Amino acid sequence: MSIYEKLRHIQLGLKAPKSQYNEFGNFFYRNCEDILFAVKPLLEEENCTIVISDELLLIGERYYVSATVELIDCETGEKVSNRSYAREEHSIKGMASSQITGSASTYARKYALNGLLCIDDSRDPDSADKSDADKPTSPLGKEELLNEFKREIKRTGKSYKYFLREAAANAIEELSEDFLNNALIMLRKCPDKKKGDA
Repeated sequence: MSIYEKLRHIQLGLKAPKSQYNEFGNFFYRNCEDILFAVKPLLEEENCTIVISDELLLIGERYYVSATVELIDCETGEKVSNRSYAREEHSIKGMASSQITGSASTYARKYALNGLLCIDDSRDPDSADKSDADKPTSPLGKEELLNEFKREIKRTGKSYKYFLREAAANAIEELSEDFLNNALIMLRKCPDKKKGDA
């Protein structure tokens, strides 16, 4: 059996449920650990192993983590791989530089695994969803992002405190453009607040 046939069997047999829960957005999601936990029994069945490696790349003025996932046939040594990238933030309040790199690594590894194992996360809030709500109408600057963020908070009745806690920030002005863009994707999927809500 070739490595591609084994990969196909693993893809078809893999069940990686979304066991993590986000209370704010009221959605379930899967993380990298969930995928690895689910795939291990199938790797044993097919006598294969997975090796994940990271590489730090400087592209322009920004650093990216490149994560490569290799599926290796333990009998023949055949390999098939997939790669994904995640950009590091310049800084995140309350996080050391090693934590910022680790966060980007986790993100890149998850999507490298998704690609290799044929997992569709298109409905997850941190993915490139194809819905109109996720498509920016135009590139916004920091001030415009903040204004849109405030409007969405008012419309949905959500709390600023949640986002400040997630970003380890003391004020919304400290939120990065990347964080604001992701927050807006989440907020646009939330319904209007009910009448009578504070």
